[in-house]
Amino acid sequence: MRLGTGWRGGLPILAMVLVVVLLGILLWLLQRNEVEDRSQSLIQDVLWVEQDLHFHITTNAESLTRLADRLGREGLNSDLFYAETRTLTASSPDLRRIVLRDSGEKVLRTAPPADPLPETEIAPDWHTGFILARSLGQPVYGAPFWLGGESGIAFDVYVPVFRQGQFVGMLVATVSLNELLSQQVPWWFAQKYRLEIVDGDGMVLATKSQVEVAEPGLSHQVRFEPPGKGLSIVVTAYRRENDLVRNLLSAAIFGLALTAILSLWALRRHMRRRLEAEQALRAEHAFRKAMEESLTIGMRARDLDGRVTYVNSAFCRMVGWEATDLIGSVPPMVYWAPEEAENCYSMFRAVLRGDAPPEGFELILCRKSGERFKALVYEAPLIDSEGQHSGWMASILDITERERAEDLSRQQQEKLQRTARLITMGEMASTLAHELNQPLSAIASYAAGCLNRLDAGNVRAEELEAPLTKLGAQAQRAGQIIRRIHDFVRKSKPSVAPCAINRVIEGAIGFVEADARKHGIRMTVTPDPTEPWTDADHILIEQVVLNLARNAIEAMCATPWFHREIDISIRTAEGQSVVRVADRGTGITPEMADGLFTPFFSTKEEGMGMGLNICRSIVEWHRGRLWYEPNPGGGSVFLFTLPAKE
Repeated sequence: MRLGTGWRGGLPILAMVLVVVLLGILLWLLQRNEVEDRSQSLIQDVLWVEQDLHFHITTNAESLTRLADRLGREGLNSDLFYAETRTLTASSPDLRRIVLRDSGEKVLRTAPPADPLPETEIAPDWHTGFILARSLGQPVYGAPFWLGGESGIAFDVYVPVFRQGQFVGMLVATVSLNELLSQQVPWWFAQKYRLEIVDGDGMVLATKSQVEVAEPGLSHQVRFEPPGKGLSIVVTAYRRENDLVRNLLSAAIFGLALTAILSLWALRRHMRRRLEAEQALRAEHAFRKAMEESLTIGMRARDLDGRVTYVNSAFCRMVGWEATDLIGSVPPMVYWAPEEAENCYSMFRAVLRGDAPPEGFELILCRKSGERFKALVYEAPLIDSEGQHSGWMASILDITERERAEDLSRQQQEKLQRTARLITMGEMASTLAHELNQPLSAIASYAAGCLNRLDAGNVRAEELEAPLTKLGAQAQRAGQIIRRIHDFVRKSKPSVAPCAINRVIEGAIGFVEADARKHGIRMTVTPDPTEPWTDADHILIEQVVLNLARNAIEAMCATPWFHREIDISIRTAEGQSVVRVADRGTGITPEMADGLFTPFFSTKEEGMGMGLNICRSIVEWHRGRLWYEPNPGGGSVFLFTLPAKE
């Protein structure tokens, strides 16, 4: 890995990640400190409000104690009760009612006046609080109870009245918790917190705020004494909206950091890809250079004006000139043969016009040594990286040796075909001799008869006309057989000419009909009614049909006589004439079918293995195709096609 793509290349990204992490830690610490500050502030505010409520309740209790002392001195019927209670309830609205009872628990006076006292405003356990305050001789707080109306939950304060040490009565003050919180808890506290008074079971008895806390924030709880009885003050902070500026600043910082990380990552990725591309380019250049050095095909590039801009080593070796001698040169080129200069100029102008043949063209070029060679040139447009046509690229092949090899191969193929025909004729010699024997015997018979009639001396000329005519016909027949054999054997160079496919097939069958009859084989020929024609060498096509028919005859040597049949048919479809040769012989196994057309492969014990290979070469030379199919009724079917001529 190189510098830009290794661990050093990742240091900027790592640094930015550390910056983001540290920034996150800093913001977390600030948030934590803020939470701690709010928690401390909440505790302080809770303690303050608890102390304020405690001070207010105890102050009212002391005021009631002083009133009880004065009533003990002046008597329970003193008008002092109304004057003092009026002042006390005016300064403390949470004191909903003050009741004066005598030692027998009878209600003497109430403030505000109520006669009789409503049962709903009497605590269920007031008797217990009454006895406990009388016993202790000091103020006692009762349990919370439902006062009703807007007052809600309330509790009683029991203050005993003594005269000269004797218990004479009881002041009972009812305190409303809702009014207590409403009067004593300041507005700023209610804006920040929700204050609730709950009992030991967690039931809310009174609250300062009626706003429900959707998402509770910090909370703190303290005991509410007095009055006690399991009451507690619960204060819950409202969740404040986060600081918009701080949030925006934090989001902007994180966004910038993330953008920087992504930018660095993209830059690192771009650098890595660039280095990989450069490395790949170097590797590709080295590969192309090695490939270029190993090529045997000459490559030459020219600009739009025909000036040579590039040549490879193969082209330099081909013409014998160095690249420095060729690059920058303009026509006439040093490798043009003087006698071919006009032809080279003509093709040069055609290339610049874009009229070069796509299949390539041939030129005679000259090496530095003066040796001529034949080259096959393919020209193609040269397109630059921007898609603009910037010149022409040529691929140049030295085809001198190839043409020599092709000529030699063609000659050898022709010799092989002629040899195959000779072998075929040799194998058919006895049959052909029998074919010739019939017309020759007839000629001899007709000639002897004519001589006998002439020796008799009484012959008329019209009597000799018929036998002499038949003698001439038999002589022509023998001559045709000999000429066909002569053409078939001595033909060496292909001669393509229009020929009727039906007649070519029928002519080939004429060679093997006698051999088929000899083996008891029936031959059926079904010509194409459309009488198709093709451009072909009829001797070579006859050789293909003759080879396939003889193979069919030999394949049916072991076939029962009533199944010995060769069916030859011609049909035309889609511009192709299909010749079908079907037999009922032993057939060909799938293993044999794979190598059926390969050279020197034969199913015969004494076969050369060249017959089908030669047949396929002949058919393909005529732009056709030869293949094999199994016969559904048993045996083999060989088919080949020839282009039909309209």
